[in-house]
Order: sequence, then structure tokens, then C-alpha cells
Amino acid sequence: MQDIDRKDGALSRRALFGGAAALGAVAAMGTLPALAQAKMQTYLPPGVTPKPKGPAVFMDYDQDEINYAYDQAPWAPNQAEISKRGAQRSEIALARLGKPKRLSYGPTEIEKVDIYSPRQTNAPINVFIHGGAWRSGSAAGAAGQAELFVDHGAHLVAVDFNNVIETKGSLLVMADQVRRAIAWTYKNAASFGGDPNRIYVSGSSSGAHLAGVALTTDWQKDYGVPANVLKGGCCASGMYELHPVSISARASYANFDKETLEKLSSQRHLDKLNAPVIVYHGTAETPEFQRQNRDFAAAVKAAGKPVEFLVGQGYNHFEGFETYSSPYGILGRAVLNQMKLKTA
Repeated sequence: MQDIDRKDGALSRRALFGGAAALGAVAAMGTLPALAQAKMQTYLPPGVTPKPKGPAVFMDYDQDEINYAYDQAPWAPNQAEISKRGAQRSEIALARLGKPKRLSYGPTEIEKVDIYSPRQTNAPINVFIHGGAWRSGSAAGAAGQAELFVDHGAHLVAVDFNNVIETKGSLLVMADQVRRAIAWTYKNAASFGGDPNRIYVSGSSSGAHLAGVALTTDWQKDYGVPANVLKGGCCASGMYELHPVSISARASYANFDKETLEKLSSQRHLDKLNAPVIVYHGTAETPEFQRQNRDFAAAVKAAGKPVEFLVGQGYNHFEGFETYSSPYGILGRAVLNQMKLKTA
């Protein structure tokens, strides 16, 4: 059959077959157009439309993905409701327990602790480090969980410290404040009816990062208290290796210089860990917060140190914190058991 040549811009049969052959050759060489081969983003919060994945900046994450992986809000659409529940829980606890003692552990106005005490004397102590992405939060936010400890015969010491905006990006200042608060608690425990030989630390989110730092501190050398000043710790949904965090959007407000990365990545200092530790994450948290806690627990175990690794099924980042407030919650129960307090 005769080829049909058209002058109106349509392809001839010969051109059509020639083009198909050329396309086949391109495909065989693996050089199809980028759109056809593009790998799509996978580490995204629910409801976010994937785009073609950009260059990897950490593991298999592109820049958008690592930013999302260290931002809990998009993964927890009920954050506002959880915050309201927390405020109500604190209000109820304060109405029952009364205001805490507020004592200074350092020279600046923010360097204070809120102490909720049981009726018992010489009682164990849990020092709580609040979270808030290093940018927000306060000791007052721990009021809602104070009942858990007071009702089981323990003190709750909630620590206030500067946020990272106030420290002009320095996490080192914040870590030092937390460490000084713990050293102060040891030296002054008897003054508020606490047992200096039964001090535990716990924290959630960025507070768990700082709790991990506290657990891996050279206490005797740097703060003049026993190396085993902490008898146990609970790190819930924290960060223990700061390198990937330094690549995320958190670098826009926190300083991740070489000294910070080295000194405040607790997973690098497990030789200084002298206490059993509880490590936790929820299954509805970001993939990086899940990995950080899974890897930290595995590293502690590999170092031959005692660790209890807990996974909260169906919990997002903020819902997990709520379980600190109940003896039946996954974190409340674990902390009470660690402190050898009778559970309900």
C-alpha cells in the first residue's frame, strides 16, 4: 500500500513506524523521559500529595521528607484537642494537689523546679523534662501527671529551662540547665522529703532528647555528684542522634554545630549510661521518630545495658505523652514499675 504523505502536519506511516522504533530504542537504553521514571515521595504525613522525590539528603529522604519527619504536627491532626485535654487534666490535678513548691536551682529567673510531693518522707523522685520541639513548653505542663507520682508515694520534680529561641539557638545551654537541675535535686532532696539515692529522669519528645543527654552525662567529673545519680530513665519519643535532625527544618532555629552534634547525641555516649532506660514510640508517629527510638533501644541493648523498649499501638506523638498520667497507661505503668512503686 502506498505511503500517505500529508502536508498538513500529520505523520506519514513511515514516520510513525520510525518514531515508534526510535522510542523503543530509547526505552531499551533506559533513558525514558524523567517523568515516566520519577520515584515518588513516600515519607509523608497522611493527606499530603507525593511529588517526584528530590535528591536524597539522609538515607532515602529528600529535603521535604526529612522536614516532615521532624515535624510532628502534620502527623497528628488532633493535636489541638489533645492540648485541651492536657490543660483540663492539669487544672483538675492542681485543684486536688494544690500548687507545687517552686524552688530555684540556678541564678536566672527561669531556672526553677516545680515540686509535687507525697505525704511520705524520704520518697523517690522523678525529674521530668518537658518537650516542645526545644521551642516551647514549661514545667507547669507536667501538673497533669503529678497525681500519678504523688498517689504512688513519689515526688515529681518538673524542670523549667530556657527555650532554644531564648538561648539564641544553643541546645548546649538547655542541656546544662537540665543537668544542673538534676544535680540540685540530688543535693537538696532531703530538704523537700526526697530520697537522693532514688532519683529517676523522664522526658517526652525534645524533653526525651534532653533526658537521654542527662542519662549519658559524666556526673562525677562535670557536676560533682555520683556517677550513678540517676537510677533509671524513661525516654519517650525522643531523638538520640542529632545528625539527621540537623538536616531538617529544625536547623532554622537550633544551632547544630560540630560540638552540639557530638556532645548532645546521647547514642554516641552509651559508655556513660549507668541506669536502666525505658525507650518508647507510638506507631502513628513520624517514621524518623520511630526509627530514632528503635535504633536507640537497639544500641543500648547492644552495649549490654538494660533497656525496655515499648511501642504504643495506634498512638501519635502527643497521645503517647498522655499515657504518663495513668497507672494503666503504657508509659505510666512502665515508669512506676521502673521506680519499684506499687501499681494500681
